[in-house]
Amino acid sequence: MTGLQNYKGGNKMSFPKNFLWGAASAAYQIEGAYNEDGKVPGIWDALSERHVKHGENGNIACDHYHRYKEDVALLKKLGVKAYRFSVSWPRVMSGPDTVNPKGLAFYSDLVDELKAAGIEPMVTIFHWNLPMWAHEKGGWYNAEISDDFANYARVVADALSDRVRFWFTVNEPTTFIGNGYFTGAHAPFESLMQEQPAVMMNKLAALTKNVLLAHGKAVRVLRSRAKLAPKIGMALNGSVYLPENESPDAIEKARTQMFPEQAFFSHFNWWADPVVLGCVPAGLQPFFTAEELKLICQPLDFFGFNCYNASNYEEYMGPNPAVTPGMPRTAMDWPITPDALYWAARFLTERYHLPIIVTENGMANIDFVMSDGAVHDPQRIDFVKRYLAGLQRAVDENIPVTGYLYWSIMDNFEWAEGYDKRFGLVYVDYQTQQRIPKDSFYWYADVIKNNRIS
Repeated sequence: MTGLQNYKGGNKMSFPKNFLWGAASAAYQIEGAYNEDGKVPGIWDALSERHVKHGENGNIACDHYHRYKEDVALLKKLGVKAYRFSVSWPRVMSGPDTVNPKGLAFYSDLVDELKAAGIEPMVTIFHWNLPMWAHEKGGWYNAEISDDFANYARVVADALSDRVRFWFTVNEPTTFIGNGYFTGAHAPFESLMQEQPAVMMNKLAALTKNVLLAHGKAVRVLRSRAKLAPKIGMALNGSVYLPENESPDAIEKARTQMFPEQAFFSHFNWWADPVVLGCVPAGLQPFFTAEELKLICQPLDFFGFNCYNASNYEEYMGPNPAVTPGMPRTAMDWPITPDALYWAARFLTERYHLPIIVTENGMANIDFVMSDGAVHDPQRIDFVKRYLAGLQRAVDENIPVTGYLYWSIMDNFEWAEGYDKRFGLVYVDYQTQQRIPKDSFYWYADVIKNNRIS
């Protein structure tokens, strides 16, 4: 790995004065209340049986729907300046044009609670649990979905934009398209991997176009209807590549790997080029018109990205000498590559010239309540400390990083992995719903309070 171990700036320098320290979550992973107060089924509610470890589901999850005041109190105790959460489309919209007032009221109450606690609410409009009524019309294959999404964005904006400034249209299209429609690991559990290459490409292009048009139309809605001047972005992920060393040749090689001319859906430029630059990688060019690209390329205020590790340290990327026996890994079996935040922020800024918010970064660990009643997680503290050192380096080099949101505020339902993988700063006993702040919670609180890595 490259050399943040030699970088000392993070030990003595502060982050910018108005740096947005925060935490994040997603509706389906924490809310529960899957069939209460008019919520209709989403694809994760209806289709996940036999696809999740141990037969688990998000029916109850962390019961955040009933315990949101307790959870906001924890966020206030942590000292976060911002909290990114998602709105559940099937909780808010019973059909394409049918609003569920009780579902919408929940998010209005949550925003009020956050504002009262002095916490900036940051709303993600879509974080994966597509309504079944949308899925039954074809899901993301259906060309009408972008208009349905824009209408949903209008409903949410009209209800919340008098108190919400920060908006994310969609979270990780790389993942919900890649895992949902390509590999079949996530809902709706469909796979394109056995299709002929031309058929596969045509279908991927259709999925991509509809997601991007949904984003563009939602941004246009937010710009026209938001009561507070909105700050809008996406929360993207993609393959991050680290240079073997810091020679110009190695850096250029990593940059080229991160934004390849022949991009695939797992690369940042597959999604970000049309959104920010108004163009598409070579493989997508036949599928987009100039008019569609103009609609997709709406002005954005920041670039949100989720980053957990570097892709050139993953075995699934093919034979790779960087993958070594005994390489440190998280409980998700993801390699620990602290340099990833620095190089991702640097390369993304160079290409897209937008302020950066790290919208997700965190570590799955094997956490448990110890005999003293506490949850000690020194590995997570070390993980975040080392990744933040990379972010500190970016700041020190005048890369415009404006925020960091830890994933996740609490342990939660980790999609196909169920409840075994714990990412939270707060331990959740799923049997009793007791919340126990971990050691990492108190460490991160100190980072936020002092605006520097301790």
